[in-house]
Amino acid sequence: MFYVSKCHIFLLVLSYVAFRLGNNPNRFANSTLVRLSDYLMTGYKKGVRPVRNWRNSTLVSIDFMVYAILSVDEKNQVLTTYIWYRQQWKDEFLVWNPEDFDNLKQISIPTTNVWVPDILINEFVDVGKSPDIPYVYVRSDGLVRNYKPIQVVTACSLDIYNFPFDVQNCTLTFTSWLHTISDINISLMRTPEEVMFDKSVFMNQGEWELLHVLSKYSVFSIDGNDHYAEMKFYVVIRRRPLFYAVSLLLPSVFLMVMDIVGFYLPPDSGERVSFKITLLLGYSVFLIIVSDTLPATAIGTPLIGVYFVVCMALLVISLMETILIVRLVHKQDLQPHVPEWLRHLILERATCTGEELSHSVITTFFVFCLIAAKLNHVTCENSKDCEKSLGVTFPLKENAPVVESILQEISSIRQYLEKRDEYRDIAKEWLQVGYVLDVLLFRFYLVAVLAYSITLGSLWSVWQYA
Repeated sequence: MFYVSKCHIFLLVLSYVAFRLGNNPNRFANSTLVRLSDYLMTGYKKGVRPVRNWRNSTLVSIDFMVYAILSVDEKNQVLTTYIWYRQQWKDEFLVWNPEDFDNLKQISIPTTNVWVPDILINEFVDVGKSPDIPYVYVRSDGLVRNYKPIQVVTACSLDIYNFPFDVQNCTLTFTSWLHTISDINISLMRTPEEVMFDKSVFMNQGEWELLHVLSKYSVFSIDGNDHYAEMKFYVVIRRRPLFYAVSLLLPSVFLMVMDIVGFYLPPDSGERVSFKITLLLGYSVFLIIVSDTLPATAIGTPLIGVYFVVCMALLVISLMETILIVRLVHKQDLQPHVPEWLRHLILERATCTGEELSHSVITTFFVFCLIAAKLNHVTCENSKDCEKSLGVTFPLKENAPVVESILQEISSIRQYLEKRDEYRDIAKEWLQVGYVLDVLLFRFYLVAVLAYSITLGSLWSVWQYA
């Protein structure tokens, strides 16, 4: 019990000493910062603009440096950046003589205790996740410096027509939301040239490259009476296209090259149709995969989207041309002769690749036999004379029906062979038409693909190095 009582007494003594020290107003007597803070805050009104003459406007100098481009939302037309924002102004009520305070020339004061200008960014659409900096620096001459990092989420008119070689120009407008130019005026802390080419803190390893930051001061009025000062900063950024060129353009180019190479397959082999159908299906799957990569907006379509659609159309045209050629070079026995206008346009202007088919030996033999039989039947008066003249023994007159039957069979064979030769001629004509058309359409297709590719390549090269 005695031990517990001594402990209680000791704690009570410590508490009393701490209480006395906490209520001792002289404990910070030797602190220059405390004395200066008390001196500055005594009678200070943070809700009043810090000027002795109300006719004088407060000049706020601003500056910012782009630290990173966090995201570019093409669909919602929103740009998210991380900037280092700086602003400074003259507070005529926060002035002291450094010699009176141990030659102390600046002090940090809580931001909530001093007057701060209401300068905002007009393009703000959302509150960013910015760290809270609770202090400002105050110099002995009354210059207040408010430096802080800000995550800026702003509206920006994004033009994605040149994707992935696009350059975006987004505006950040700093202005006082309430005070007119007679109360608060705005100026640049540095020269416009220094602001324009300052990339000292920019993180240059992302998708976007910072080109420059332009600045422009202007005065505007809403109702014609009150005028407001504003400072516009134009953040010009360019997308790095290497990733999109490798993942989007090169596969499409390879598929188009394979489609052109497919024209070297013989049109009568039947393999070209299946090959081009496979290419068309592969390109469709490719478009489904890359659809999530392309930027989506409601006001326009990027040129690369048009490029993919045209490439798909060219593949369809190539497949239709192949189907037409295959139709021409197959089943020619069901077709008539080549029309004269088509023969004049294609066959007469093309180099012949073969000669006419000659009659077979068996056809010549049967025709010769038929002519000889007819001549002998007409000119010979009796069988003996014919036998003597030809050296061949013919059947007697009572066997004449058998001879006529043989002659009819020979005539039908001759007609069949002539018909077959006619079909062969028709097949040869249509085959030649198919080959000539295939070469001509391939040349037109190749010229169209090359012209289209050269045009797009030139445009993208100009945009990339503009």
